[in-house]
Amino acid sequence: MKSERSEQEAIQQMLLNMQVQILEAKKTQCWLEWRELDYTVSYNKLYFILEGEGWVKIGEEELYPKPGQLILMPARTKQSYSTISDRPFLKYWCHFSAAVGDADVFSWLDVPRCYDLDQPLEMSHLFQELVNAHHTDTAAARLKEKSVMLDILSRVLAYQEPQIHSHRTGDMDRLNKVQQYVKDHLHEEITLEQMAGTLHLHPNYFIKYFKRHFGITPQKYLSVKRMERAKLLLRTTSLSIKEIADATGFESANYFSKTFRKEVGYSPSEYRNNI
Repeated sequence: MKSERSEQEAIQQMLLNMQVQILEAKKTQCWLEWRELDYTVSYNKLYFILEGEGWVKIGEEELYPKPGQLILMPARTKQSYSTISDRPFLKYWCHFSAAVGDADVFSWLDVPRCYDLDQPLEMSHLFQELVNAHHTDTAAARLKEKSVMLDILSRVLAYQEPQIHSHRTGDMDRLNKVQQYVKDHLHEEITLEQMAGTLHLHPNYFIKYFKRHFGITPQKYLSVKRMERAKLLLRTTSLSIKEIADATGFESANYFSKTFRKEVGYSPSEYRNNI
C-alpha cells in the first residue's frame, strides 16, 4: 500500500511539471488508400473517431476503433493503420508532445490505448476547439490550445488510474527513496548532499538525474514539499506560525513567513484566515 501511494505521488508530481506542445491538429476524412505499416514517430498521437471503419495496431495490440472512441498512440511505439472497407474513418486527430524532464510522460505511464467515452459529444467539441485554436495565429490561441489539450488528457487519465511501466520500476524505486527521505526529514534542514546520498550519487549527477525524471531540480522539489506541508498544517491545525516553521524545516518563523508569502501570495496568517 505504501509503495502504491508513493508511486501515485510521483505520478502526480510528474504531471504537475508536464510540458505540453501541440504539433498538429485537424479533422480529416481518410481516403481509401489510407495505410501505413510498422513505423514509429517521436510524438504522441490521438485519434477521435467520428465515422467509418478502420484498423490500428499499437505495439502488439490490434484495434478496430468505432465512432465515439478515442485512441492513444504513444511516441516511439511501433504502429500501423489501414482502411478495412469502403467506409474509411472521419476523425479528429492531433500530434503532441507531453514532456517531463527529458522524457515523454507516456514513456513512464502505462495507460490504455482505446477509450470508450461516456460523453463523446463533449470530446468532439473539445477537439473542434483544439483545431480552431491551433490554426489561429494569436498569443491567446497558444494558451487556448494547451488548456484544451490538458482537458483532453485529464479525461484520458481519469478513465483508468495510470501505473508506471514495468521497465521504469527501477527508476521509480529510486525516486521513491528520495521522496520518502524528504517526507521523513521535512522538519529538518535537508542538504543536496543528503538527498543525493539516498541514491549514492554525486550531487552534480543527482541534480541532472532528478530533473531529467521529475522535470524540476531537487531544491525546487524540496521547496514545493515544504509549502505543501505548511499549507496543510495551516488548514488543519491550530499550531502557531513558529511551530509550523519548525515542522517544515525553516530556521525561523520570520524566514518561513517571507518564503511562504513569496511562494503562495499570502502570509501564513492570511492564508489560514482566507482558507
